[in-house]
Amino acid sequence: MSASRDRAFRLILLLGLVSLTADMVYEGARSITGPYLLILGASATTVGLVTGVGEVFAYGSRVLFGHITDRSGRHWILIVTGYMMILSLPTLAFVNRLDLASTLIILERLGKAIRTPARDALVADAASSIGKGKGFGIHEALDQIGAIAGPLIVALLLYHGGYSSAFLYLFIPVIATGSLLVYTRRFATPSSYIDASPNSNSNSNSRSNSSSIPRIFWLYLAFVSISVAGYAHFQIISYHIKLTSVIDDVYIPILFALAMGIDALMALMVGYLFDRHGLIVLMLIPLASIPIAPLTFSLSSTYLIIGIILWGAVMGIQETIMRASIAAMVDRARLATAYGIFNSIYGIAWLSGSMVIGRLYDLSIVNAIIFSVILSATSLIPLLVMLKGTGLRAPST
Repeated sequence: MSASRDRAFRLILLLGLVSLTADMVYEGARSITGPYLLILGASATTVGLVTGVGEVFAYGSRVLFGHITDRSGRHWILIVTGYMMILSLPTLAFVNRLDLASTLIILERLGKAIRTPARDALVADAASSIGKGKGFGIHEALDQIGAIAGPLIVALLLYHGGYSSAFLYLFIPVIATGSLLVYTRRFATPSSYIDASPNSNSNSNSRSNSSSIPRIFWLYLAFVSISVAGYAHFQIISYHIKLTSVIDDVYIPILFALAMGIDALMALMVGYLFDRHGLIVLMLIPLASIPIAPLTFSLSSTYLIIGIILWGAVMGIQETIMRASIAAMVDRARLATAYGIFNSIYGIAWLSGSMVIGRLYDLSIVNAIIFSVILSATSLIPLLVMLKGTGLRAPST
């Protein structure tokens, strides 16, 4: 491995470890926030609203922070600020009011919006020397190790000490996240990735904004928005589990850990497939999404587990090749902006979908299932048009 490839791999590895510890915090919390909000008096509609608003903050405002990243070049300031906002989740241990708990959950999501465009731009830049699918696959796999460990530890603490003990534990991985960020920034970041002057990440002969974000990107967003709107959030699924008692509460975070394990394995697999076969791998998203709602909203524990496995697989595909695809479509000088736009649309779609699914669930579980299935199937239309236009070519790395 050349020196430049080694430096790139090291940066991806360390950013993956930062994501690992951070995921122990927010995925551990996310595995129990649905039932916790129910305990505080929330309805399914309220859970869907909190989840959706949180995702709008997490995704919808990334267009702003992506633009700020590209304009300022201050990647690390935004990355550190965003990661430190996960401190709001351990604070849930001291909160017993629905409005305050909802605010803290949403605040953490804003932190994700601040850090993610800058972090993804660094990962994409580094991954250009080892393969975009491989780079994002490695990062996502490490990320999901934390997403597995966090819910499992939360499940253990929930069983022995209740919700307050589970949230208090989250202070430990918060400290680990901060320590890794300091190390990565000081000792492991190649000079080409360090904060620089505005527009320092642009090539002198970079293309215009209109050519840097091509037409295929906007068609891609149409596919993403329809697909994500029909993708049931885990908070709604966990609410269903709690309400119907399909399984005991203590197994909810364990199911979430199972989904994150599937996510990690799928990330490595589809990253490899993406580098070899290109955008056609995106077909896996709608095909695997269609049966998720019928399975996860059933009253059978067996069907629920199968649905959770599919849910985790789709999440792994989304987190890996949805991001890698953008790096293959958009010029480097506009990459953080493109990630910001992508994630803003993603968040708006998830807000709309979460609110509709939550409301339909309150009225009729069957209607919520039908809504999810129809949107997952419909997302095939813009995807097929996009794939036809690209000629199904594999991306360059």
